[in-house]
Amino acid sequence: MVKQWISALVLFMLAGLAQAELVIEVTQGKQSAIPVAVVPFEWSGAGALPEDISGIVANDLGSSGYFKVLPVANMISQPTTLEAVAYSDWRNLRQDFVVIGRISMDESGYTMEFHVLDVHQKVELLRHRVKGKANQLRDIAHYISDYVFEKLTGIPGVFSTRLIYVTTNRERSRFNLNYADADGAREQLIFTSKDPIISPAWAPDGKTVAYVSFESGRSAIYFQELATGKRELVLKMEGSTSAPAFSPDGTRLAFVRSSLGNPDIYVMDLGSRKIERLTTHYAIDTEPQWMADNRHLVFTSNRAGGPQIYQLDASNKAVKRLTYEGNYNARARVTDDGRKLIYVHREGENFHIASQDLDSGQVHILTTETDLDESPSVAPNGSMVIYAASEADRSILAAVSVDGEVKFRLPSKYGDVREPAWSPIF
Repeated sequence: MVKQWISALVLFMLAGLAQAELVIEVTQGKQSAIPVAVVPFEWSGAGALPEDISGIVANDLGSSGYFKVLPVANMISQPTTLEAVAYSDWRNLRQDFVVIGRISMDESGYTMEFHVLDVHQKVELLRHRVKGKANQLRDIAHYISDYVFEKLTGIPGVFSTRLIYVTTNRERSRFNLNYADADGAREQLIFTSKDPIISPAWAPDGKTVAYVSFESGRSAIYFQELATGKRELVLKMEGSTSAPAFSPDGTRLAFVRSSLGNPDIYVMDLGSRKIERLTTHYAIDTEPQWMADNRHLVFTSNRAGGPQIYQLDASNKAVKRLTYEGNYNARARVTDDGRKLIYVHREGENFHIASQDLDSGQVHILTTETDLDESPSVAPNGSMVIYAASEADRSILAAVSVDGEVKFRLPSKYGDVREPAWSPIF
């Protein structure tokens, strides 16, 4: 218990050493982006609010690429009640929707009430009230964004989710595993080492992450609780051990083991810690990822001569090939609805992120701006893919929608950033 407390304290102190947050920059939005105005919420308390709630909501909606948010400076009026809304003002500004709200405070905390208005129909689409403490204000803002986003698009919002990723300094002498809000804010340090950290992965409950560390001289898989900082060495075997992936129900962990230079896919039952080998091919089998049905996995193998994506049935170990277009396809992820396969695809000499419809087999190249795109991770609502991209002499995070219409960058203010993983909705 004392060691756990010390570990948590050290992590708390190290969190202050995180060099910088990611900065989100939208580079391409949908042609059909919805015009929306987020009016500054009225604050009835004394002094300034710890967080700009309406500003965070506006940034969330605008950064999604699905909305074109009206700058506050362009607003003719700034109503905060239904009675004060002049729909003609917003119609003249060519807005489709308006979000208004009020914030108050009492001994129990902060209360936020917000409304979404349809300008053309001149009706209130929704109203909602939410309460929280001062340290929950940014979380509440993301919750409001999710609520509005789903109401207007029909797609669950992911503004309340988190990202984990690895940063390094220019000299590659320090590796940090970090996590942050989906908009890059509130970056915190999970673990730091002078040795490489790779393959971070979320547990389905969003409370624990797995990753591979080389701190002992060879690769080993660790679990770490985000709230306490408690670490657990889970797998350290002869040879190399890598690529952890939690099953959707959280009961199993797929991973790769290479004892004699021949990587294969294994799975560990997390209750009994019993290990089962799933592939026994002479080729390289690596990068396992579970599908939503909790039974199948996708993985990369060169058993056809070059890297391609295969599907593996964990119950009977049957394997079938999924990708055929091109001579290099790797690092696959599947959207939660099971409809699309996202992976790294080589076009000529360059590596880009591709989306493949699993029913039709049709492939759509999503990224073309950079030469080396890698490590894709799909948002839990299946709408966006975050990945690492090489830009000039550094690695940044970037994101693209699964239809290729929305694109944004999340460069770090310090060093390289790579190996992103998008959290589940929790």
